[in-house]
Amino acid sequence: MKSYQPPLQATQQGVVLLEALIAILIFSMGLLALAGLQTAMVKNTSDAKYRVDAAFIAQQQLGKMWADPSNIAAYAVGVEDISTLLPNGKRTVTLPAAGGEVKVEVKWQLPGQDEHNYTTYARITGGD
Repeated sequence: MKSYQPPLQATQQGVVLLEALIAILIFSMGLLALAGLQTAMVKNTSDAKYRVDAAFIAQQQLGKMWADPSNIAAYAVGVEDISTLLPNGKRTVTLPAAGGEVKVEVKWQLPGQDEHNYTTYARITGGD
């Protein structure tokens, strides 16, 4: 007695649909990964921009002090609000006690993130 074997076409039904669903799943996972990568890239780009802005603000303050070393005491303003330049930004200029280094510190904080800071030191002479 011969056993019944379904036609070859009947065993293949639904395979194309299953392959299409798996392909769509893999494609959508790739798109989600690409969107996540782009989000991280935008965040890192904005963080880098704020770091560059902070360095520029600090160097700009040091440049003013180098250009006018005889009035260096006028630049020690303590904590200065620079939130128009950086989000929640503050700049602090600390003068040396005697012949030391001037310290310029720039801090900023984006909403929902930790505070960031940039600190630079410079020796400014020739004012007295």
